Amino acid sequence: MEIKSKLKVESGKLKAVKPQVRLLKEMKKVVFDKDFAEKNPDLELYYMYRGIKKKDSLRYDITVVPPKMLGKEFVRTKGNQNSENFQELYNVLSGKAIFLVQKAVKNIVEDVFFVKAKKGEWVKIPPKYAVVMINPQKKTLKTANWISNENENIYKELEKMKGACYFFTKSGWIKNKNYKKIPSLYRKFPLKNKPKNLDFLK
Repeated sequence: MEIKSKLKVESGKLKAVKPQVRLLKEMKKVVFDKDFAEKNPDLELYYMYRGIKKKDSLRYDITVVPPKMLGKEFVRTKGNQNSENFQELYNVLSGKAIFLVQKAVKNIVEDVFFVKAKKGEWVKIPPKYAVVMINPQKKTLKTANWISNENENIYKELEKMKGACYFFTKSGWIKNKNYKKIPSLYRKFPLKNKPKNLDFLK
């Protein structure tokens, strides 16, 4: 009941916030299926509602990702790394998500894992890691995240490498050949409950 009530309140707040819309042409450097991206530049992929609420030095955002295919690849976010040593905390509000999380220095990937999370579950993104959020289903994915107000999203590293080191496609996970070294992909599990203290995000 708590999650349902929370969703009703958040749905009301979303109507008062103008979303930032992510178009496919903004992601053409990082998607797997370049031909599809070239032919569908104005396709709307997902909607970002930033600053739904703020607490201390933290900001609460909501992202809505309708079900789509980017050609051969499942719809997902552009992917970014947080600035400095900032961490991030995600919560799945509805649907299911796959979070691809990697740590790389230029074209060498030091660590890469994925987390499958469903409604009510939480995912922590460590500092110095980039994250891509994927909607692998035929239902709309809605997630929330807590992040520091001082954080700046860094996109240039993934753009240089033409995406993260793995793409999630109809054929499963496919390696991005632009990386010189990619370790084996392994799975981590989400948190069942929200951490009591969010100071680690500051």
